[in-house]
Amino acid sequence: MVRSNGDEATAWAAVLGNDGDAFVAVFDQHRDRVYRHALRMTANVHDAEDVTAGAFLELWRRRTAVRVVDGSVLPWLLVTTTNLARNLTRSLRRYRSLIAALPRAEVARSAEDVALEQMEEFEIAAKVRDALSGLSPSDAALITLTMFEHYSPAQAATALDITDGAARTRLHRARTRMAAALGTLDDNENFKSTKETSR
Repeated sequence: MVRSNGDEATAWAAVLGNDGDAFVAVFDQHRDRVYRHALRMTANVHDAEDVTAGAFLELWRRRTAVRVVDGSVLPWLLVTTTNLARNLTRSLRRYRSLIAALPRAEVARSAEDVALEQMEEFEIAAKVRDALSGLSPSDAALITLTMFEHYSPAQAATALDITDGAARTRLHRARTRMAAALGTLDDNENFKSTKETSR
């Protein structure tokens, strides 16, 4: 059972020795946080489950190259989850565009469209996801780690293998682009609410 970063560091050392039971302990420790982030990025339960599974598969497959931050692999998992979710979203967008181009007698509204119209928080979350998709993968990861998961810029820099100064510069640039995409950023109460409810 992993209860602290010290426990996780011990478990991760065992994972690097190909200990499957230790990997299960790390999985149990972080699966809920990873799933919540995947759900925030995809807004779909099944897609979030797929992304979560993919993130942990990558964690095991690339375990010798994983960057550990303050004794934890969670930042690496969150970055990987962000990238997998972005890739999935792009694939789904291409698929939906293809489907939309097919001839049909009448256009039926999707359940997703109805839900987005009825629930304001889903609309806000969709705007945030779109804004994130306009950033580079590393900049989206910086926003994810610092704004949504409350890691410090220094911790995010370690997770992304860049300098603290570079992380702060790129974070400022990413926040500016997010602000432009959303119309506003920290002063927007709805955006603050999204950050709180999407944890």
